[in-house]
Order: sequence, then C-alpha cells, then structure tokens
Amino acid sequence: MVAPPLSVEPLPALSDNYIWLLHDGRQAWVVDPGEAEPVQRALHARNLSLQGILITHRHGDHIGGVAALRAAAGCRVVRPAREPLPFDDGEPVDDGATLTLLGRRWRVLAVPGHTLGHVAYVSEPASDGEPAWLLCGDTLFSAGCGRLFEGTAAQMLASLDRLAALPDDTRVCCAHEYTLANLRFALSVEPANAALRAHQARCEAWRAQGQPTLPSTIGLERAINPFLRTREPAVRAAVQPHVAGAAHDADVFAALRRLKDSFR
Repeated sequence: MVAPPLSVEPLPALSDNYIWLLHDGRQAWVVDPGEAEPVQRALHARNLSLQGILITHRHGDHIGGVAALRAAAGCRVVRPAREPLPFDDGEPVDDGATLTLLGRRWRVLAVPGHTLGHVAYVSEPASDGEPAWLLCGDTLFSAGCGRLFEGTAAQMLASLDRLAALPDDTRVCCAHEYTLANLRFALSVEPANAALRAHQARCEAWRAQGQPTLPSTIGLERAINPFLRTREPAVRAAVQPHVAGAAHDADVFAALRRLKDSFR
C-alpha cells in the first residue's frame, strides 16, 4: 500500500526557530515545538489531528510547547533517551531505533556535539521515489552547524560526517533560520566558491519575500557548508593559521567553529 503524500512545512516560532509540521492531510506530527501556539494555529487551519511530537534535544526553544500540546491532544511524545529532559515520560529512542510515522519508516541517528544526547530522525526513501527527509534539530544548519555546548569537536565532526553521507537529495529540515548569517561566514572562508554566491543570492531573494530558506538538501550542503567541507583544501588553508600544530581533521573543525563563534 502506497503511503499518502507527505507534506512538510516549517512553522516560524519564537525569534528564529522553525517547528516542522509533518502531515498527510489528516494526521500530523511536529518536531521540536518551542511553543504551542503556532502549532495549534496550523492544526486548526489545516483541520489536522496531532498524533505525536518528535524531540531532537532538550533546549527550551525546542521543548517549550510540549506540555501544552500533549495536554490538548493526548498525543505521543518521542524523545532522545540520553537527554536529561524536564519530563521522564514519553517514548525514549536511541541510535538505530526505527519508527513508523505517517506511513513512512524513520531511523533515529545519534548526533552528539551540540548536546551529548542530541538525535536526528531520517525517513527512508519511499517506494514512489520520494526523497528522504532529515529532521536534524540544531546539529546541522544550512551553511552552518550548531554550537558545541557539550560535545567535542571530534564528536560534532563525526555527527556531521554521518549526515553528509546521506543521499544528496535528502531534504534537510533545520531548526533555525540562520542561513544568511551562515552564508556570510562561509563566504569569508571560501570567497571563490561560486555555489555559495549563487545560493546567497537565492536566499536573499527568498527572505526579501518573507519565504524560508529551508529545507535544504544534503547535496547542496556538501557544496556550500564549510563544516561539511573541512577536508577541502580551500577551507583548510583558510583555517590553518588558527590551528596550533598538526592540522588533524578535528583540529581544523574546532578552529573553524571558533572562528564562527566570534564572526560578526
């Protein structure tokens, strides 16, 4: 039996968050609801029944609306097993777990770095050729990545390598609208990257029209995202003056992340 078409929409929330709404026209799941009101408004407008919530990590701008949504809908809550959340119920999942949501099979990937227990969810490609969807929270951003609040550079690099190995047409649903700021930094690292300049022009036009820059794709991110390109000669050359001693992959990544943290 062929699953009904899947709609995936970013719902703006808080200052720059996206809550991702997944639905088949009747039933819905949401990802990282930092507040309840945008979700409730979207459900009402589309006449959808909320079946569940996926959580990638514990930060308040990703879970602030969980309690209100669960109280209103009595829905499932799927949460990362290794994250210390302010609630201990729900369904804990860890690396390698699988879920069936909205007629599709999803895989749980452990992606530590931003937090130690952070997970991502990736759908398996559908039989009708529909590309996969990646729900990556704050691990991967378009042209960027999350800050290292808990994990090491080596952990984050390994997590990003894992995501970068997904098929090129995998659609990337990041949790923040950081793209233009990330592109400015990426161009400071790789000013000769034509793909970066072309994508910056597209994103500026989209934002001028009030449109999101997401979802991205893994193929695009491999071409423009410096944090997926730390083994490229141009990126290593830009970072080398900031690396002490031998330029091992994790050292290059750590130096690049420090440069981004201080970039203005």
